[in-house]
Amino acid sequence: MNASRIRAVRRTSVIGGIAAGGVLLLAGPAFAHVSVQPGTAEKGGYSTISVKVPNEKDNASTVKVELNLDPKHPLASVMPQAVPGWDVKVEKTKLDKPLQMHGKTIDEAVSKVTWSGGKIDPGQFQQFPLSVGQLPTDTDELVFKALQTYSDDDVVRWIDPSTPGGAEPEHPAPKLKLVDKGADAKSAGHQDGKDAKAAAADDKAEAAGGSDTTARVLGVVGIVVGVLGVAFGVLAGRRRTSA
Repeated sequence: MNASRIRAVRRTSVIGGIAAGGVLLLAGPAFAHVSVQPGTAEKGGYSTISVKVPNEKDNASTVKVELNLDPKHPLASVMPQAVPGWDVKVEKTKLDKPLQMHGKTIDEAVSKVTWSGGKIDPGQFQQFPLSVGQLPTDTDELVFKALQTYSDDDVVRWIDPSTPGGAEPEHPAPKLKLVDKGADAKSAGHQDGKDAKAAAADDKAEAAGGSDTTARVLGVVGIVVGVLGVAFGVLAGRRRTSA
């Protein structure tokens, strides 16, 4: 093999490697996090929240969701709303320090809620509503830890803590921000409005996620095929010239 042909083969290998790397980089799904909606509630009150679970994979469905409640701030009342097609299991844990609520002593609280038996297909999301209370007054947020199990047995652990002012972790734990009753009603309402707009944008992105990912993959594959075709043509031309 002469020097010209060796250089052509090397260029073809490099171009192919770069193109293949582009496929791996761009073919990933449009990521969205497991979150609690709305993201804000009043301290000391009751609230209905939803655990929003988007399916991030193109080739597997979400088949189980586990939500672990904040052990530092137990809630006396946690009631899940029925979700069609899904079974729900509520687990309780004995409290080291009993709670006083409406003149009664509460010595156990819900520590975990699990939804299973249903399916969230690629490009879709599901909301799992919960009625929770009485919300604590001695903290500004409740942190939940969620586990998302896929049909291919992959488990995504949404448990990473978030640092104020720091970079967002890869799998942040869902949080519920708690505000003082009445004092921050206006700002909380404004924030809820922004959260609603952001949630609507997320919904659009999630709904388009699967088709958008497929389009990107097909586009990049087309580029790779074209680049390899050009490289093959250059190599063939050099072969003819050498001959």
